[in-house]
Amino acid sequence: MKVLSVFHSARASFFLHDFIIFFITFYVHKLESAPFTVTGPDHPVTAIVGEDIVLPCHLSPRMSAKNMEVRWFQSEFSSFVHLYQHGKDQYEQQMPEYHGRTELLQAGITDGKVALRIANIRPSDEGQYHCLVQDGVFYEEAVLELKVAASGSVPHISVEGHQDGGIRVVCQSAGWYPEPDVVWRDLSGQHLSSTETKSKDERGLFEIKNSIIITEISNQNLSCSIRNTNLTEEKELITFYISDSFFPRVSLWMVALSVILMILLVFISLTLFLFKLRGKHLDTISKLHTELEWRRSLSDSVKVTLDPDSAHPHLILSEDQKSVRWEDTKLDLPDNPERFDTYRCVLGCEGFTTGRHYWEVEVSTGVLCPVLGTAFQERCGEIGEGPEKSNKND
Repeated sequence: MKVLSVFHSARASFFLHDFIIFFITFYVHKLESAPFTVTGPDHPVTAIVGEDIVLPCHLSPRMSAKNMEVRWFQSEFSSFVHLYQHGKDQYEQQMPEYHGRTELLQAGITDGKVALRIANIRPSDEGQYHCLVQDGVFYEEAVLELKVAASGSVPHISVEGHQDGGIRVVCQSAGWYPEPDVVWRDLSGQHLSSTETKSKDERGLFEIKNSIIITEISNQNLSCSIRNTNLTEEKELITFYISDSFFPRVSLWMVALSVILMILLVFISLTLFLFKLRGKHLDTISKLHTELEWRRSLSDSVKVTLDPDSAHPHLILSEDQKSVRWEDTKLDLPDNPERFDTYRCVLGCEGFTTGRHYWEVEVSTGVLCPVLGTAFQERCGEIGEGPEKSNKND
């Protein structure tokens, strides 16, 4: 039992010895690392576009940071804005947009000042920055905010014509960052409603166009002011007045002329409509008259019978003497005084001296000149390829 008690006492003494050695080692390392804090401004730092800015950062208590590592970065530790390491600036892996624009100020580095200078400030530089200082395995950091501002041009006022019964007035200015506030005020300082359009130039600066409609019965004494929220700076155009003569007025002569033109337009439209309606009516009457004449002519239709005694020897008549065809072989026919021997023709048996008569002729391929009635002793010619139907009236 004594032996066991001695064993436990020895084991406890061993663990206590190791703990004391670890504590002393850690404390000595902490003393070698010289604990410090990193401090930055407790308020945002404002920089002007195109100018240089110094981001302050220092160690507390005061000590030299010449042999420490100082890293300035925004959101990612590995993507640094500026890196001071091994007693000099390191630019190899610096963010491309900061190349040639950063410098760690060396003047106060032995007093623990690790301020960063950024040249030619851009709107894209705005945001949070981390100032991290590391000595061995010990490090501390401070976070500060950089605000970027640009004060634009003096507001320019232009009158851009009549709109909605009033005058459209535009207040315009360029070169602002961030987007400014535009306010129209009347003579009493009351804010007026307006319409705004904005755009950015290649540098990321805002151009503002803010318009308002002024009527004759509304306030004509106006002022336009533009304020930068980061700089608490305001640029205001001196109050201006728009005379009554600029507002559109209704002329009695113009009203009368407009009414007369409207009446003339209605009269011309009605006249054209009636003419068009009359033309359609006349066309209808003409078509009806033509159809009526055609129907009347059908009652004058006659049937034609061909005279075999007058047919040319190359023409062969049908048995009913209603049709005729051409043959290459010449027929041996009696020599009648009325027979055609030079022209390929045939006469009709019937003849007409007066009255209205109608007949139809169907022509097939070949050469034919039908001459109807003894009164038609005319020269015949060729008839082209058919079939074709023609009407003849005498």
